[in-house]
Amino acid sequence: MTLDARAQHAPDSQAPLGDTRALRGKRAAMVTFSLYPADPRPRRAAAAFLNEGVSVDLICLGDEKAPRHENINGLDILRLPIKHNRGGKLSYAYQYSAFILVSAGIFALRAFKRRYDLVYVHNMPDILVVSSLVPKVLGAKVILDLHDPMPELMTTIFNLAKGSLSVRLIQRLERWSMARADLVLTVNVACKRLFTSRSCGPEKIGVVMNSPDEQIFPFRAPQLRPAAKAATAERFVIMYHGSLVERNGLDLAVDALARMREAVPAGELRIYGRKTPFLEKVIADVHRKGLDDYVHYLGPKSLEDLVREIDDCDVGIIPNHRNAFSEINTPTRIFEYLALGKPVIAPRAAGICDYFDERSLVFFELGNAADIAEKLKYVYSHPDEVFEIVRRGQEVHRQHSWSKERTRLTGLIAGLVCKAVNLGEVSQVALDQAPATPLNAPLEISEK
Repeated sequence: MTLDARAQHAPDSQAPLGDTRALRGKRAAMVTFSLYPADPRPRRAAAAFLNEGVSVDLICLGDEKAPRHENINGLDILRLPIKHNRGGKLSYAYQYSAFILVSAGIFALRAFKRRYDLVYVHNMPDILVVSSLVPKVLGAKVILDLHDPMPELMTTIFNLAKGSLSVRLIQRLERWSMARADLVLTVNVACKRLFTSRSCGPEKIGVVMNSPDEQIFPFRAPQLRPAAKAATAERFVIMYHGSLVERNGLDLAVDALARMREAVPAGELRIYGRKTPFLEKVIADVHRKGLDDYVHYLGPKSLEDLVREIDDCDVGIIPNHRNAFSEINTPTRIFEYLALGKPVIAPRAAGICDYFDERSLVFFELGNAADIAEKLKYVYSHPDEVFEIVRRGQEVHRQHSWSKERTRLTGLIAGLVCKAVNLGEVSQVALDQAPATPLNAPLEISEK
């Protein structure tokens, strides 16, 4: 299926775009239940606002390594002393509730003095939109950015039944939260289809993809791996980076490495990310399989450092298990590898197949370690074919570069400020000429 054909599966209606000059001089409140600047999407959104002359007050989670309050080039950051710890449903509920109440109180008090024009809410949770209620009453427009669909993610994390009371409650909160927003943003057309089917009309939803910032991940043409290296490699480096949680399938990557060892003895798996209990289980399995010399955990890296690690690998891997979330997710890591000219093995899932086909990505069947092993052997032994796949994958990546996605983001918000006057699509010239202006603070690795 071609890219144009896949685009036909997206809902036709869309939120209108506006002239970004309408944003200059506006004041925005932004809230995210994550670390700043470690979470890439809020950082890119804040940088896009600042680039258009919008001042931003940001509330986020606390970090013992960062000051509680600081101002960076017009971005006023307040970090709340609340930590996000992975745990059970009650733990999530407590952390979310405390953060929502405090952030809502702060924005309510500030709104009378600062008169926000915009409130930008990042999920999770969806109900964080409560923090915008007082500014909205005073005239602010509300943007709800749905990074992840909560019903699918909670179903995956806690193994909930689709029709369970918990899932139905989360779906109701999703509808309520989206109804409170003037504009809903999401990360791909698969999520837009999902939200349109159960919570919101398509004309209210805009898609802004999680593309990596070109200033951090500069475009590099793929390099043809010499045939001699494919036959007698000193090493064949397989790279995994991201959240070390079960749904993301690091255990499948280890299983695939064990399966391909005889055919590719040079195989080596390098793992990057924050330590988790799941990682400990995987490392124990590495010991049992006798793979200690071939699997290396190298800890978390900033995005800037991660670029060097990708440069040193031969292939990136997205070894997801099959679940409700992985079916619709479009991992940012795919674009990070492609930007730097590296092949990537990714699951055949709707959130990915909306953008890529067999000619532009190396696919495996979701949750199938044996198929991952076969695709790793293919990448190892077919350098010429893989070179062409990467080249075509980069064509898709360039259509969704952050400079273009950022222009869509600011156009959507300008359309909201301009009272949703539809000024038409952003011209290709404007997209091509859009500069990138990220903040310079270091980022932790992508967690999607």
